[in-house]
Amino acid sequence: MEQSAAPRLIFDSHLDLAWAAVFFDRDLTLPVEEIRRREAGMTDHPARGTNVLSLPELRRAGVAVCVATLLARSGPEAKHRATILRTDLDYATPAHAHGAAHAQLAYYRCLEEQGHVRMIRTRAELGAHWAAYAADPAKMPLGIILSMEGTDPITHPDQARQWWDLGLRAAGPAHYGRGQYACGTATEGPLSSAGIELLRVMDELGMILDVTHLSDTSMGQAFDYFEGPLLASHHNCRALVPGDRQLTDEQIRKIVSRAGVIGMALDAWMLYPNWVRQQTKPEVVGLAALADHIDHVCQIAGNARHAALGTDLDGGFGNEQTPGDLKVYSDVQKLAGILAGRGYSDEQVAGIFHGNWVEFFGRNLP
Repeated sequence: MEQSAAPRLIFDSHLDLAWAAVFFDRDLTLPVEEIRRREAGMTDHPARGTNVLSLPELRRAGVAVCVATLLARSGPEAKHRATILRTDLDYATPAHAHGAAHAQLAYYRCLEEQGHVRMIRTRAELGAHWAAYAADPAKMPLGIILSMEGTDPITHPDQARQWWDLGLRAAGPAHYGRGQYACGTATEGPLSSAGIELLRVMDELGMILDVTHLSDTSMGQAFDYFEGPLLASHHNCRALVPGDRQLTDEQIRKIVSRAGVIGMALDAWMLYPNWVRQQTKPEVVGLAALADHIDHVCQIAGNARHAALGTDLDGGFGNEQTPGDLKVYSDVQKLAGILAGRGYSDEQVAGIFHGNWVEFFGRNLP
């Protein structure tokens, strides 16, 4: 029997692994099918029993490295309990969010002790891990670079130094709503004075700025105030699917001009106009739509060096809200054939799957 080819290696710039594990109580060391079996009949969240990833599935899919997040929110309105909509995300004070983020960090550390993941803090560690994984994936853990999606767990700007010492290497100042430092998705407004100070401290540390989820005004200010390396970990294109969650062409040009990279996301509502959560069916959109967004970024950039993967898979949704031809994470491999069919060379496809992120973090980690 002919053996199937090894999967193309993947570097994914956005996976909420610890949040999904800690707050959905998922054992990510199990196969996808076993997690689904355990969640069968659970009704607390629409994504129960539809997860597309686990640590064994990421290995099967060829994911060598990912940017793994810490995620907890506490905006200025959080003291009014009526505004706290999600007990898995929203906290009454930044101190509470700080504690939740530490719970997620503790999970990553436990996984590292057990040999499932390896924390990557420096460019030398990234280079060594990537070379070893490419040589013998079966013997290597998943490499993770620590990021924070929404910086409310940083209770004051100078505390970013403590998080840096703990391994935090990238951060996005906002998530959904208005945070302590910036306005995020579904809001509009500027950075706070604390947000401007946080960017200054991040610059001093060499921490990478993730502009994902920033409102247009906050993002524009971040471009002006922040001088260091920046990226968009999981963003698609507003020209193709309207909405403030997506990047405008001008924002894409700005990121490209700063030598940044954009990770393209697989949340179906970001790929299909007028998607209605829990109503629209995945069959209306396929992985070819992600190729459309990748191609749009490449056309604006004039090359294929600024588009990559930031799938956000299992980031609060499962395959009830992914393209119809993606049932498990390893289906991402189908994208390679789609891109090749559109004229992308093998080298360009490899760049989109991993090379562009390897180069970016190879330049910008300490």
